[in-house]
Amino acid sequence: MADDLLAKLLRADDAAAIAALPRPLVFSNGVFDILHRGHVACLVAARALGASLLVGLNSDTSARRLGKGPQRPLNRELDRTCVLAALACVDAVVLFDEATPLALLARCRPELYVKGGDYDMAHLAETPLVQSWGGRALALPFIDGYSTTRLVQQIRSQPQP
Repeated sequence: MADDLLAKLLRADDAAAIAALPRPLVFSNGVFDILHRGHVACLVAARALGASLLVGLNSDTSARRLGKGPQRPLNRELDRTCVLAALACVDAVVLFDEATPLALLARCRPELYVKGGDYDMAHLAETPLVQSWGGRALALPFIDGYSTTRLVQQIRSQPQP
C-alpha cells in the first residue's frame, strides 16, 4: 500500500495525529461497505464544509452489530479503509469498534458532524454530544437510489450462469 494512503490511516488513540488535522474539522462515519455515488457525494460535500475531513469507519465487528446481515460487511475493514483513504476529499480514516462513534467523537471534538440525509440528526446520540462543545450536527442531502443494501440485493438476485 502506498505511503500516502498509510499516512491517512490513524489510530483512534492517536490524539496527536487527530489534533494535527486542520480546523475546522468535519467528521462523518459509516460502514462504507461498497462505496457508491451516494457515499462519494456525501463525503465531497462534507469536506467542503471544513478544512479537513476525518472519517470514522465501523470495524468489521462493529459493522456486524448493525444488523445489516450475517455476511456483511462484504469488504473487510482494511479494504474499506484503503478505498476511503484513496479519496482526495478524505484527510484521515479511523476505525472504531463500538456501535456508535461517540467515544471517537469525544476524542476528536470536531466542529461539524455530518451524516447522509437518510439520518434524522435529532434522534442520533452523537448530536447532543457534538453540540456540548459548540459543534454542529448536519444531515447532508441524500441522493435517492443509492444504497449498499440495495446493491447487495440486486447482485444476489441476478441469475447465476
